[in-house]
Amino acid sequence: MHDFLIKEIITSDIKPEIEYIGFDKSYSNIAAAKFQYKNIKIFGLSPAQANILKQTAISVGADCATHREVITGKIEKSDCILGGSLSQIRKIAEKLHCQPFGLKFLGEELVKNYNRPRKTKVMGILNVTDNSFSDGGEFLEPSKAFGHLKDMVKDGADIIDIGAESTKPYSAPVPAEVQLERILPVLELVKKEKLNVPISIDTRSALVAENCIKAGAVLINDVSGMTYDWCMADVVAKYGVHVILQHSKGTPENMQNSPEYKNLMDEIFLDLNRKIGFALTKGIAKNNIIVDPGIGFGKTREHNFEILERIEELHSLGCPILLGLSRKSLLNMQDEDNITKDIYTVALNTIAIKKNVEIIRVHNVKLHKNLIRMLSN
Repeated sequence: MHDFLIKEIITSDIKPEIEYIGFDKSYSNIAAAKFQYKNIKIFGLSPAQANILKQTAISVGADCATHREVITGKIEKSDCILGGSLSQIRKIAEKLHCQPFGLKFLGEELVKNYNRPRKTKVMGILNVTDNSFSDGGEFLEPSKAFGHLKDMVKDGADIIDIGAESTKPYSAPVPAEVQLERILPVLELVKKEKLNVPISIDTRSALVAENCIKAGAVLINDVSGMTYDWCMADVVAKYGVHVILQHSKGTPENMQNSPEYKNLMDEIFLDLNRKIGFALTKGIAKNNIIVDPGIGFGKTREHNFEILERIEELHSLGCPILLGLSRKSLLNMQDEDNITKDIYTVALNTIAIKKNVEIIRVHNVKLHKNLIRMLSN
């Protein structure tokens, strides 16, 4: 009778573990891919495509789940879930290159986004509003707003996001003229003081976006994903700036009225994919697009935590991911002060950083820059 001692290894980087047991280091990069398991969902394949994909997967020891009627051809389309090690998926991609029905292009997509290095940047929030849930009214005065902006730059903010319209649940729209009255004086001070920091504008208004771009902004953060003001895409394309496309269910006035989803992550993924496609048709470059799953925008607390747990699924869209959960209601701390909220925000953003989220949008920049430094050591 033997007593075997076993331990599950939970890590995103298996290579050091392989080398630690004495495995040949010259082969460890290739071997590591055999231990990285992936489950990949592929939408809308024809029965012929799905059958070929399944047989190809089986041929390398992987597998592919399809609709039960794929084999009979009684359905027009089937979503498929391909499961295998990264090494097996690469082999599948190679085999698909020789297959018909456009499957060689699927093979190219399967391996495009894996193992790309990602570094998290910090976006500092500057609310020049009178009703934001966290600091409404605190920075309405341009000099106070600019002072806070400089403090965030000093603390290491990679981007500053300025917003003059609160989009918290049940909030009403703010006229473009009012937004500009609040934002432009701050941008003038940024220009006057020659602050070298990228400025983002949190707005749904194309008029606000265009005037702020002319005043120096390089990024537009549109919580509607360019669906609130249909001129927004033209403005972003015209000036060649970056844009954040967010998923939201409904508008701030109604988005929290019992939001429901059949498949949360699929619906977010497909909505963002449609918005990316629309942006591309308007002439916006793919490398100028950032996506945001929209924490708190038409989601329950349970939805928000599922997004955080599964946010890496959005990397397949091929765009950087922004996550904004700072001080929001998912913390379940509405009656606590901002210092306490920031502590728990940091705890959740630790997960986001570990999951390779490229941008975290936060109120407390210094705390998060220290977190990123700590995690990178």
